[in-house]
Amino acid sequence: MEIYLSIIFLIYLLVVFFGYYLKALNLRHLKKYGADIPPEFEGYINAELLKKTRDYTVENNRFSFVKSVFDNIILLVFLFGGLLNIYNSWILSLNWNFILSGLAFFLFLTYAETFISIPFSLYSTFNIENKYGFNTMTPRLWIIDFLKSVMLSTMLMGIIISVSLWLVSASPDYWWVWVWGFFLVFSLFIMYISPYVIEPLFNKFTPIEDKALEDKIKNLVQKVGIKVSRILKMDASKRSTHTNAYFTGIGKVKRIILYDTLLEKMDIDETIAVLAHEIGHWKKKHVLKRIMVSEVIAFIAIYISFKILQTDFLLKMFSVKADSFFAKIVILGFIGSIAVFPLVPLVSCLSRRHERQADCFACELTGNPDSLATSLIKLSKDNLSNLHPHPLYAAFHYSHPPVVQRVRGIRKKIKVHS
Repeated sequence: MEIYLSIIFLIYLLVVFFGYYLKALNLRHLKKYGADIPPEFEGYINAELLKKTRDYTVENNRFSFVKSVFDNIILLVFLFGGLLNIYNSWILSLNWNFILSGLAFFLFLTYAETFISIPFSLYSTFNIENKYGFNTMTPRLWIIDFLKSVMLSTMLMGIIISVSLWLVSASPDYWWVWVWGFFLVFSLFIMYISPYVIEPLFNKFTPIEDKALEDKIKNLVQKVGIKVSRILKMDASKRSTHTNAYFTGIGKVKRIILYDTLLEKMDIDETIAVLAHEIGHWKKKHVLKRIMVSEVIAFIAIYISFKILQTDFLLKMFSVKADSFFAKIVILGFIGSIAVFPLVPLVSCLSRRHERQADCFACELTGNPDSLATSLIKLSKDNLSNLHPHPLYAAFHYSHPPVVQRVRGIRKKIKVHS
């Protein structure tokens, strides 16, 4: 057993250190090219803003490195230092039934992780984000959001854990099918109710006041046959100056959400271009395709998990003395996170492909690729996006093509049309 444990430990270290290598590679690349203004951005940004962007990227990367090291140490001590065995034995000593024991096991771990992360969240919000002019959140609002998040996650996790464990006990031979189906249905249910129940817990949504913009949006969605129930403005500015826009809703009826920060910083044509990009995702069925791919992977993964969980191999390997379905799940989740690492660049590549397709769709739908280009430039300026990511780092971590590549591709379309 020790040889297998050593192999898993070494593979985990390789994955972790490869991640650190990518961060270092990205920072070296930024240091080398970070002072260069891309031709597509000339006239839009200056050396001072570029330096601020570079500093923000460096500081965030250093912060994420420190947090990652801390998290990995905690994880390794818990799994390889014997704490899992102690924690598992304590939970079982409570002599609660299977479902209550599982609730306690996973909720207590979640609470521990949440409270350990508090100092990092506070530093990121009130130091880094403050320093670069993004944070508008007050300490009082942070506390309120934190308490709401804990209560909401407790409720949702309580439902997921209770139902899943009931299915495991009710159908020992086929629970993996039922749990997979339950996760799928529950995820779709949350996607449906989120705009009406969850999101309003944190933000206020009001109808947009610009009648000209509203009319243009309605004309745009009518072109592509999408029914929009409401076009709303979200008070994102009470937490951050970051900008965004998105669609919500399942099926043919959608809600359009525009950050108030976006409405303040973009003109009507640029806002329309951003929405046209989001429409592209729906018309190209990107969300549906991602759900289908993820569910196929999940189905295969849960079947493999079912087979592995029937043995005591994991418990013996990690020296967990008391037989526990819950401890097996934790160990399996750890090993699974290593096993799926090779899929990371593939998933990122698929996502970037979808983003490029949505950009092309937006250009064709609006007939105004220049507005999409300027909207992306404004978004990158407002969010201090790194204009010079290393290609290998981007391959693993970027769900969107680097903004310079996106703008360059759109500018080529402008030349072709002209």
